Amino acid sequence: MNVLLDFLDMRHVALELLTAFAPLLAFFLYMQMRSLRLSAEKVKRILLGVLFSFLGLALFLQGVTQGFLPAGTEIGRIIGGQSWRWVLVPTGFFFGLAATAAEPAVRVLAIEMEKASGGTVRQGPVLWTLSVGVGVFVALAMLKLLLGLPILWIVVPGYALALLMTRFSSPAFISTAFDAGGVATGPMTVTFVMAVALGAADAMGGRDPLSDGFGLIALVALAPILAVMTLGILISRTRSNSA
Repeated sequence: MNVLLDFLDMRHVALELLTAFAPLLAFFLYMQMRSLRLSAEKVKRILLGVLFSFLGLALFLQGVTQGFLPAGTEIGRIIGGQSWRWVLVPTGFFFGLAATAAEPAVRVLAIEMEKASGGTVRQGPVLWTLSVGVGVFVALAMLKLLLGLPILWIVVPGYALALLMTRFSSPAFISTAFDAGGVATGPMTVTFVMAVALGAADAMGGRDPLSDGFGLIALVALAPILAVMTLGILISRTRSNSA
């Protein structure tokens, strides 16, 4: 019975991915016939890559929904129901750092930043800057949950600081920073880290998972913006000092 349910869930994930992949694939095939005129070998490689991407994403999302989501909820519920629930703060930092480092889209962004900068901005520092930044803000979100603080007390000053930092950061890092905000809120972070917060809010007395648990993704989206612009300012200052 469980195998049948897993198969049905897998089919649902595959249909959702097919809906996302089909327009992109149709557009590529249209452009191939209209103007691209790539060789048959190159088209074959592209289609094979699309197939591998489809299968990989289907297995990845199935594992995330069947594994990370219930595991994160249960971890949050267990810790949130204890007297030592303050452990959620360092645990949130670790989970945020690990989930961001494992996020495929974050790694792709770090690689593309290195390519776009001609190797002057290495992917390693970008990846660790994003991971540490998200970890800090997930820990801050857990502290908000423990203290029952309104989310606006953190989000409004955070975005005000981000807007202020745009005056001191280069345009390349500003655009990348705001792109990174969306990249970091991928399936790893949403399904696991947010599940921990919702599970903890559900187990804590006097906490509403709807109002106290949500808002975490807004903080996760803010963290890369501040982290990448901070990295950009530090790199710019280092270059100016060395010059």
